[in-house]
Amino acid sequence: MKKRILVVAPGRGTYTKETLNYLARFNPNVVSFVKELDQWKKQTNEPTVSELDQATTFKSHVHTKGENASVLIFACSYADFLNIDTQKYEIVAVTGNSMGWYTALVLAGALNLENGYTLINTMGSMMKDKIIGGQIIYPFTNEDWTYNLETRQFILDLINECHQSRQGHVYPSIYLGGYLVIGGDQEGLSWLMKKLPSKEHFPFQLINHAAFHTPLMNEVSTKAFRLLAESLFENPKYPLIDGRGKIWQPHITNLNELYNYTLEHQVLAPYDFSKAIQVGIKEFAPEQIFLLGPGNTLGGSVGQILVNETWMGIHNKSDFQERQKTLPLLNSLGM
Repeated sequence: MKKRILVVAPGRGTYTKETLNYLARFNPNVVSFVKELDQWKKQTNEPTVSELDQATTFKSHVHTKGENASVLIFACSYADFLNIDTQKYEIVAVTGNSMGWYTALVLAGALNLENGYTLINTMGSMMKDKIIGGQIIYPFTNEDWTYNLETRQFILDLINECHQSRQGHVYPSIYLGGYLVIGGDQEGLSWLMKKLPSKEHFPFQLINHAAFHTPLMNEVSTKAFRLLAESLFENPKYPLIDGRGKIWQPHITNLNELYNYTLEHQVLAPYDFSKAIQVGIKEFAPEQIFLLGPGNTLGGSVGQILVNETWMGIHNKSDFQERQKTLPLLNSLGM
């Protein structure tokens, strides 16, 4: 009997020096699609996926740029997805975090490979000349991974104070388990960085990230509608969970709504990854969650979500770690 799995695609910032040569781990048949990605990249005189992945050294100013990172991360995630043994596992739903939404659209069959490349490369290249704003990340969990709601409210109050005192523009960007990612202009982010208490290495600003999922992306959304057609989209083959927790079902998806969500709401409003995972486990009851690579940046966040949902009797970090040793709930393919 097949094991039921929820598949999760990661977002930006997941390809690092530790993941160089990621695609070399796969059977050549699995990664044959990379030749097509490389060919499309060559047509626009950009570094190919193969060149980036096979580089001898990781260069932050090259590998983390949106126009390079987006398709590179997608390629790694897609290879992991194609490598899943569908004789052993039943994919019950697909979701992703932030840019992982675009990847999830391809995994679920709502975009074919070429159309997926078009969407991912277009959105990833929107700020080639100048990045709009940025993102910082800050935790609000207790040591046992339960949410500290007072800390969470403190962060949200600071965001509101920043607006009211006209110190800049900052907004909730991604609800990421026990972390809040905040997007905004540099003035607002700098103000917030001074106001948030230091906690280990937090708060810190994410390298080469823009103010994703905030109203500051309005120009990007408008341009996306001009460059990308609704005809790119088709009905998904697997249920698809978006950044609000809405499920897009096979055969009955309204493609105009999916198109508008992807290029408008998803670009301009907070991405609730926590809600997507909550809906995934409650509506589809997976036996395991498969986190696609590269890397394992979502492992802690998903673990925190499971703890706070007390999924399968997990009440804290220790419970989660013990469960991972015996009957793992998370399978991090990027490790």
